[in-house]
Amino acid sequence: MGHLVRAGDLPAVAADLQAMPSDDVAALIEQLPRRHRGVTFRLLGKEAANAVFDALPPPFQRGLVEELGTAEVASAFRELDPDDRAELLDELPASVAKALVRGLSPGEREITGIVLGYPRGSVGRRMSPEFVHAYPDETVAQALDRIRTNGRDAETIYAVPVVDRGRRLCGMLSLRDLLLADPESQPGEHMSEPIYAHALDDAEPASFRCVERGILAMPVVDSENRLVGVLTIDDAVDVVEQARDVDEARSGARERLEEPYLVSSILSITRARIVWLFVLAVSAILTVNVLEIFEGTLEQEVALALFIPLLTGIGGNTGSQAATTITRALAVHELAPRDVLRVAGKEIRVGVTLGTFLGTVGFAVAAAVYGLDIGIVIGTTILAICALAATVGGIMPLIARICRVDPAVFSTPFISTFCDATGLIIYFTIAKSVLGI
Repeated sequence: MGHLVRAGDLPAVAADLQAMPSDDVAALIEQLPRRHRGVTFRLLGKEAANAVFDALPPPFQRGLVEELGTAEVASAFRELDPDDRAELLDELPASVAKALVRGLSPGEREITGIVLGYPRGSVGRRMSPEFVHAYPDETVAQALDRIRTNGRDAETIYAVPVVDRGRRLCGMLSLRDLLLADPESQPGEHMSEPIYAHALDDAEPASFRCVERGILAMPVVDSENRLVGVLTIDDAVDVVEQARDVDEARSGARERLEEPYLVSSILSITRARIVWLFVLAVSAILTVNVLEIFEGTLEQEVALALFIPLLTGIGGNTGSQAATTITRALAVHELAPRDVLRVAGKEIRVGVTLGTFLGTVGFAVAAAVYGLDIGIVIGTTILAICALAATVGGIMPLIARICRVDPAVFSTPFISTFCDATGLIIYFTIAKSVLGI
């Protein structure tokens, strides 16, 4: 299909697109160069175009708006759910966003405004204000009648919040529970304890909880426990995947690419990497300064220089392993910032254990080749570096969370650079003490 688009065989492309599911068409558009995306989108029928536009991530939706103009995507924009509209509007220039919002009906404009009223990154920005509900004191038959009447406009009908007449959340029901219940019974008799989020909560942990527990629709309440929307599991999965992609990118000292690699521009790839490389280059100067300070020590015992790559490599990898482990534990909520002392205690013990094994090997090899004194220096240094690197790598992500910084910022290269500098200080301090130089 992609080769037909690039070759300009538009009749063949249009015929193939008609037979493809909307998700597959969206995936195809994501893989095309920018100059071909608008052409492909124009070949779709109105209903297909609306479905494909909905399936595209916001950066690609923004690209189509910029290329085709607001008039051609206005229909697709109207068909988006309010939370998806809000996410796209965040991507667009203010003038374009206003033009699209003006094309909405008063009702759609109002519910979109509800979502836009919450801060970026909050649950309120990812929730849908369109939902069906039940009252605890009505009959099941009455609740089902309301679902039939309003269900078409709701984000989901499979999980039904139960609210009192003041719209305060009381419980949750599944559609299955309602369908199987006695029509004359009351929803309050069948509801379960709700697992909910507050609208101003951070969207990432709330979404993870939703996905982890398999909640089809998590109720979202305001500060007075009044129901304001639902966070559906598909939106929660999107939040979790976006957060994971960002963490993976930053742990490799880069930013996440908005587009697939093969269609990303050289400039965008460079921009995703250059800032981190600059930061790491500046931090690596510390290592150079340390070597300058101990230049005299190296001149007196040249053999010490041979082990620098080994020691910095061990320290960097040990710290990176600890940081990656703790960052993941934070992401899946196995740890919290308050556990920093427990983590430090555990990681120092892990580091000592690792250092004992690796230091013994290092001592044996160095002593056999360069003598007992050098062996003692290498073995002791490896033990100290492993203990320090594991401890620092373990607590850095927790400190980042306490400071409200993304733990992934303390990425593997950053930890490695820190461990390089401190490891060299330890190395030369031990060498001077043991060798008497």
